[in-house]
Amino acid sequence: MIAILDYGSGNLRSALRAFERAGKEVLLTADYEIALEAEGLVVPGVGAFGACMEGLKSVRGDQLVRERLTKARPTLGICVGMQILFADGVEHGNHGGVAIWPGRVEKLTAKVLPHMGWNTVDVASGSSLFSGVEGESFYFVHSYGVVEKIESSALQSWTDYDSRFLAAIEDGAFSATQFHPEKSGDAGLHLIKNWVSTL
Repeated sequence: MIAILDYGSGNLRSALRAFERAGKEVLLTADYEIALEAEGLVVPGVGAFGACMEGLKSVRGDQLVRERLTKARPTLGICVGMQILFADGVEHGNHGGVAIWPGRVEKLTAKVLPHMGWNTVDVASGSSLFSGVEGESFYFVHSYGVVEKIESSALQSWTDYDSRFLAAIEDGAFSATQFHPEKSGDAGLHLIKNWVSTL
């Protein structure tokens, strides 16, 4: 069973439908034990970094994610759900994140923000998440991202939008995407199935 963490942020229904199409039972939940024991956990997120962190903490989601990390249980962050897995973010002030990875979420350097629409990804060599969709485009909606290469052995895939930002990260049981796979058509569904196949 895949749990989609319901903490008041994210396109929960579209995520639910997309992960159901991948062939697994899917449950929207804020229950700590259910989310902890699920085969896979999805952490969605839309809006501002600080507000998402507040929502996450309200259901002990930060503690939940760290506990899943110690148990090496597959977890996938999406959009701001990816951003809050980093150490901190600067949107509307400085905010601490869950700190699964080092790195700061900063405002993108671009002529037009938000970065909204389809873009390709420079996929990291050896990526299992992007297997079969390395040359495809994915759907982004954001103004902030991780813009510096992080000090980690994790696979890091990047996208250019006037400047470079982190589009996806794969690190053992933990993965995350800045784009919305649930809104990225067939390529997004393929990527979701790739992740589900690892559960």
